[in-house]
Amino acid sequence: MALTLRSSISFINQKEIKVLKTSDDAPASVSFAKIKPSIRLRAKSSMQEAHHTHEEGFNSEVMRKEKWEKVHAPSVAHGNNDSKRVPVYVMLPLDTVTMGGSLNKPRAMNASLMALKSAGVEGVMVDVWWGLVEKDGPLNYNWEAYAELVQMVQMHGLKLQVVMSFHQCGGNVGDSCSIPLPPWVLEEISKNPDLVYTDRSGRRNPEYISLGCDSVPVLRGRTPLQVYADFMRSFRDRFRDYLGSVIVEIQVGMGPCGELRYPSYPEANGTWRFPGIGEFQCYDKYMKASLAAAADAIGKKEWGGGGPHDSGQYNQFPEDTGFFRREGTWNSEYGQFFLEWYSGKLLEHGEKILLSAKGIFKTSGVKLSGKIAGIHWHYKARSHAAELTAGYNNTRNSDGYLPIAKMLAKHGVVFNFTCMEMKDREQPGHANCSPEGLVHQVKMATTTAGAELAGENALERYDSDAYAQVLSTSRSDCHSGLTAFTYLRMNKRLFEGENWRHLVEFVRSMSEGGRRQRLPDSDSHRSDLYVGHIKGTQKKLTQEVALV
Repeated sequence: MALTLRSSISFINQKEIKVLKTSDDAPASVSFAKIKPSIRLRAKSSMQEAHHTHEEGFNSEVMRKEKWEKVHAPSVAHGNNDSKRVPVYVMLPLDTVTMGGSLNKPRAMNASLMALKSAGVEGVMVDVWWGLVEKDGPLNYNWEAYAELVQMVQMHGLKLQVVMSFHQCGGNVGDSCSIPLPPWVLEEISKNPDLVYTDRSGRRNPEYISLGCDSVPVLRGRTPLQVYADFMRSFRDRFRDYLGSVIVEIQVGMGPCGELRYPSYPEANGTWRFPGIGEFQCYDKYMKASLAAAADAIGKKEWGGGGPHDSGQYNQFPEDTGFFRREGTWNSEYGQFFLEWYSGKLLEHGEKILLSAKGIFKTSGVKLSGKIAGIHWHYKARSHAAELTAGYNNTRNSDGYLPIAKMLAKHGVVFNFTCMEMKDREQPGHANCSPEGLVHQVKMATTTAGAELAGENALERYDSDAYAQVLSTSRSDCHSGLTAFTYLRMNKRLFEGENWRHLVEFVRSMSEGGRRQRLPDSDSHRSDLYVGHIKGTQKKLTQEVALV
């Protein structure tokens, strides 16, 4: 299936047009129609002057790309406001690397990266799946497909954010493919089902290893924390030459979907549906032992038998339960004990993994980040039930995000938060949502803690309203803006018509610190050409990017 970008590139040197030659069977070409040569756009981009260091084997290709970029790159004049610039990254598809360990559709990827570079994005983000890299056995790593991607990203002068994805792909919002944990790990789970999170009814969740066994040698003689550290250390050694230059950020996965949380709202098999409150995930034997020890330590042994008995089921509402209702037991002495233990274990888990990552990457020049889930439903309820079951002790009486922000700030880790594109008025009334209130709270927490804040959109959005909301959130007034934004996600729809124009406008506005809500329709020469794109009413030229 071919994907067509509408483009107004009228001054390309035809001798530089080449078919992108790769081993893929599908054609990938960039073609331009002839138009009147009188229309010119004079724009000098600061990105054109950026110096990219490449391996010697890429020099000739890089020179060709640089010529291309001088024509295509948008004008991003930072002036004295470069400190307010918010770089934009784009997430690559979840299946960028195949189950067979090869780069998926390399010709399409090459053409897509070329297009993203033309839009002025800073770089891309990719999940590095534990289930693919260490699939063939403990300490047996296959990085080759990711090495090919890193070199391709470098060739296009882009940067790369890498996610250490220690979770499975599949069973959550937006999951378009299935990538389970490594087979040898699943084999250990089959022998000992308590290795994964478990709810009150005994339902096991294979998305992520339970934090309860973080320090127990349950994975063929290694603890989960040791396994994660060995994986990151192998990555560092394999990509040492690219760290800090091409690979600029390592996002450390700390739970399901790579987020620091419990899998309290699993969509797999219809277990949970929005806007259910979810369920506590503390019933594997390791978590139960920890809870019992915590209760015994304060002389309340009776509190250590399990989670709250009256916390309801996945798809109930707060007022349906004794624990989460307005005057529920969440606010009792027992409730506070349990919630502090439950959220405390999650924070401790995150800090242990990040300390390990910090030691591994400390001299590499990369930033570390951690992702926190944007659980905005039932935010207006006193108990914030959906946040509590996910492990964030955020209620009317306590700030659940400040301790996380302080922990991340202590280790110099970026606080990455989602749902930046959402507005309260877009949400169903019965769900008691407030994504805007939640984002505001997180911005205040990171400001207080001195943590850097980066953002993502939670759902695929292509409309100008969603972009405008991100722009509003990104403003750096009072030092609470975004340090970066990662757009979810690259696919064929992103490159279509108005969707592509909206992205280009958004990137330009973010380069100005989010101060401009919308770009003008024409350049300084009134030519209707703007950052390489034209209005839909004008005669369109086509730039073919083959995405099969």
